[in-house]
Amino acid sequence: MKKFLAAVMSMILCLSLAAGCGTETGSSAPAPAAPAQTAEPAAEPASYRVAIVQQLDHASLDEIRFAIEAEIDKRAAAEGVTITYEEFSGQNDGSVLTQIGTQVVSDKYDAVIPIATLAAQIMASSTEDTDIPVIFAAISNPEDAGLAGLGNVTGTSDMLNTEAMMEMLFMAKPDAKTVGLLYSKSEVNSATPIAQAKAYLDKAGVKYVEATGNTTDEILAAASSLAADCDAVFTPTDNVVMAAAAPVAEILNEAGVPHFAGADSFVAQGAFATCGVNYTNLGTYTGDMCVDILLGGAVGDYHIMDGDIITVNIDVAGQLGIDSGIYDSLGKTVVEVTAE
Repeated sequence: MKKFLAAVMSMILCLSLAAGCGTETGSSAPAPAAPAQTAEPAAEPASYRVAIVQQLDHASLDEIRFAIEAEIDKRAAAEGVTITYEEFSGQNDGSVLTQIGTQVVSDKYDAVIPIATLAAQIMASSTEDTDIPVIFAAISNPEDAGLAGLGNVTGTSDMLNTEAMMEMLFMAKPDAKTVGLLYSKSEVNSATPIAQAKAYLDKAGVKYVEATGNTTDEILAAASSLAADCDAVFTPTDNVVMAAAAPVAEILNEAGVPHFAGADSFVAQGAFATCGVNYTNLGTYTGDMCVDILLGGAVGDYHIMDGDIITVNIDVAGQLGIDSGIYDSLGKTVVEVTAE
């Protein structure tokens, strides 16, 4: 009996040890590996496409476009976004500009920057039923051009101070008896300042002669006629005349007739003087407006640039026998440039 009990107890002890060994083996098995964490992909920077539509190619509008593009590049880098732009030239042709406007809408550009009035008018019309913002550049009178108060349209104005230009003209030519008005009737930009110049000259009792053209050849013929009959010539910010600025300046300077024009780009091409807008500053401001809107800013009112910057071509002043410092007393910024 004792032997039997001992055998039973021995068996129970072995079973206990076996159970203990099994439990230990289970607890030492490696735990299942946790699923690997997948890193979130880096977010792509916001990307925008801008169409820059230049009405035609000449020095003033080129200067504006260069400044717009430089500012967009600078702001895009600072904001950490990608902004690409495509350049279009309307060749001063309404049908070409209309085709560009259709393409801008169909290709769904995020913004369009038209440079000069006809380009702005057609881009505004083309995008009328879209949410594409239009940020125009260098519109002399947005109200007259029908570009004010439109929900998706804003931009910069190079509105001319015609009275200041007339005062400058008579400071240089106090005995002027006849003033020439050189412009294109196809330019909306020119209508208001030409009307203002006529009103000023009528009040002053000074005769004026108008000479117009819609092509370069017609403008050169008009300039030649004014060179023979006038003591000084005034041109507003007229794109057709600007396209022929250098040969116009040559005609007038050889005749000893100072040319007062609406932008510093004319002066760089050989006109005598201006009191107007710096187009690099205007382009920079326009580029800033575009980036602000792309990043969620509202389309607000257009901005009139400072138009009281006097620019004098010192080489032309010497050629005409006019003191290049004649305007220093006006208390305005005076910039002197040398004709190339």
